[in-house]
Amino acid sequence: MTIRGRARTARPGSVFAFLLVISLLLAAAGACSPVAVGTGATAAASLPAAAAARPTTDPTSGLATIAASDLPPEAAPVLAAIASGGPFGYSQDGVVFSNREGILPKRSSGYYREYTVPTPGSPDRGARRIVTGVAGEAYYTADHYASFRRVWP
Repeated sequence: MTIRGRARTARPGSVFAFLLVISLLLAAAGACSPVAVGTGATAAASLPAAAAARPTTDPTSGLATIAASDLPPEAAPVLAAIASGGPFGYSQDGVVFSNREGILPKRSSGYYREYTVPTPGSPDRGARRIVTGVAGEAYYTADHYASFRRVWP
């Protein structure tokens, strides 16, 4: 896509983030229920595999999963900002996440980026973050990197 004479390429995780935002919005509107697609076995067969059944454990990372719709409500605007490439609420958003804790799958330096999920009542950024990977995966931590859950669309 060209914007004002410059070529623009999508960030690697932006497609996943965009789909995640869309699924959150549809879930909030009630449009993602099987009834909206059909009934019985036909409904389950017509849903994408990720939407049909969310595993409780991510097969790639071994981490527990969380549905995007189960994230705190403050996460939806952050996911939308990630999908659109910003703007972000904090200057630290989008910086490289180093994975020093070693909880996320080991990847090369620069693979992960972190974004703040605001914590109501907190005088600072709070402890909640979304960390995205180059391949489009997203992880959520509510305790400042002590634990993570894989965000499932």
